[in-house]
Amino acid sequence: MSYLLHIDSSALGEASVSRQVAQSFLAGWDGKVVHRDLAAAPVPHLSAAGITARVTDPAEHTDEQRAAAAVQDELIEEFLGAAAYLFTVPMYNLSMPSVFKAWLDQIMVFGRTFKPSPAAGRPAVLVSARGGSYGPGAPNHGLDYVVPTTEAVLGHEGQLGLDVTTVIPELTMAPHTPSMAELLPKHEASMATARDRVRELAATIATATAA
Repeated sequence: MSYLLHIDSSALGEASVSRQVAQSFLAGWDGKVVHRDLAAAPVPHLSAAGITARVTDPAEHTDEQRAAAAVQDELIEEFLGAAAYLFTVPMYNLSMPSVFKAWLDQIMVFGRTFKPSPAAGRPAVLVSARGGSYGPGAPNHGLDYVVPTTEAVLGHEGQLGLDVTTVIPELTMAPHTPSMAELLPKHEASMATARDRVRELAATIATATAA
């Protein structure tokens, strides 16, 4: 376990707020980083061949099962080899980007990555930007289906069991939407808080994983 696994899923590239905040984390990370950009190089969605390969003797795999198993093995080995994790998972239509869900489906294998989870307790930072606000008191409160779901899969003891800390830069549409202009100061404050928080986390996690 000698590296940080950095998983990006935003389709916006350098314009992505989630990625920009993640860069603040990386600026404070002194160590090896393995980066997988799911938007630039999506992993395939889980197929029937991929599911059945998990419960079929490898000696009896079809060509399709063998290829699907190879994809899963690469992603799982990469996941399990990390000491810590940085995920950027912005809100798309109240949920996570489909490329991130595809990645999760590929690595979630009973007996290999969960129940038991070899990665349980390892630190993970989840950065999830969104155009509006979904916290208590906001008109959209209760409609966030990104963070609760992602935290459950990544952090629940019956799933991957990572030690997840979530950072949420919000109101990212305020600089681009005239009707949200009055919310620009709140967006800027949210961004500053998010950047400060991930810098703190980078230092804390780097120290913990080096010990």
